[in-house]
Amino acid sequence: MNWTKNTKLIKGIALLLGGLLFAAILYYANHDRPGYFTTRDSGAEYELARVLEVLEDKTNVDAATEDILKGSMKLQLEVLSGRYKGDVVEVTNYLSYQYNVVCKKGDRISVRIDTSADNTYTVSVNNYDRTYILSGMVLLFCLAVMVIGGKQGVKAIVGLVFTFISIIFLLVPLVLKGFSPIPTTVVIIAITTVISFLLIGGIQSKTVAAFLGSMLGVIMAAVIALAAGKFCHVTGFQMEDSESLVYIKFDTLIHVKGLFISGVLIASIGAVMDIAMSVSSAVNELHVLNPALTVKELFRSGMNIGRDAMGTMANTLILAFAGTSLNMIILIYSYGVSFTQLINTDFVAVEIIRSIAGSLGIVFTVPAAALISAYCCLRNKKSN
Repeated sequence: MNWTKNTKLIKGIALLLGGLLFAAILYYANHDRPGYFTTRDSGAEYELARVLEVLEDKTNVDAATEDILKGSMKLQLEVLSGRYKGDVVEVTNYLSYQYNVVCKKGDRISVRIDTSADNTYTVSVNNYDRTYILSGMVLLFCLAVMVIGGKQGVKAIVGLVFTFISIIFLLVPLVLKGFSPIPTTVVIIAITTVISFLLIGGIQSKTVAAFLGSMLGVIMAAVIALAAGKFCHVTGFQMEDSESLVYIKFDTLIHVKGLFISGVLIASIGAVMDIAMSVSSAVNELHVLNPALTVKELFRSGMNIGRDAMGTMANTLILAFAGTSLNMIILIYSYGVSFTQLINTDFVAVEIIRSIAGSLGIVFTVPAAALISAYCCLRNKKSN
């Protein structure tokens, strides 16, 4: 009984110290975060507004762009936030195929307010106010996971929140501070993977095996992406938005080249964790049902189970990459580009390396998780 109390006390102290350490690192990463500031005399601010009236509508349907409205609308708006809250202003909203915020009475929108040095300001329509819709989608997802998943669903949401905080408020600011993206990403992925597995399965052999298998798989993905990038002369500067990253490089210590590999690791870790946990759980369950099975037999069963999941996991990863690049794929196809030209474009090379490296990470995770799980089961059997 005393041993149980001591164990709980040690776990509690470890959790407290871990939480304090994580909070301290978060503070270090974010305490000097640059802000978007304006003075009282000048600057641009983004606030919310409500459409009180559509005073004038000079729009028409353009059949050439799939019936998108083009033209202009004169709106009467009430500013709902910021220092000009409560002011009523008139704004001309120009519509094109790209900037197409169609407003009607009662709509909430995002506006840009530019204050000039003479203490006057102008308002322009920026975009729709999507706050409630997107928040509702997130809430629906969380409720669905918790209702259907029960206690495990709640733990999954906690793990997801922790992962989100780690990437947005830890990885991003640390990279901007000049930390090397690849090792920083590996460390943060390791931490989030540990927390996720501990929340789902606690401290037991299958979670340890799943963690080790996941890390081996994701490291293999990094090594393959790094080697392919080197031989294909692909760096972070060929990625989308690299030009904007070059601009902020002059104000930060960011290493753009390593971001390509970091993106591969982040994109693949979810599928890698999934298949590692599936294989480890299956091997552990087989051992429980038949403790007489040898390491070789458990490994073979784990491989058979992993092979079935491997194809769908790799397919999911490749389709995810293809889905995010669908517009560009259609654009390239419509130009009738030759295979030689296509295969040698930066965009195609980047996407192929991402997809193949991530998928190979999944492939290598299967034998790693199966073997580690089998040995963990055998070790538990001997210790008992």
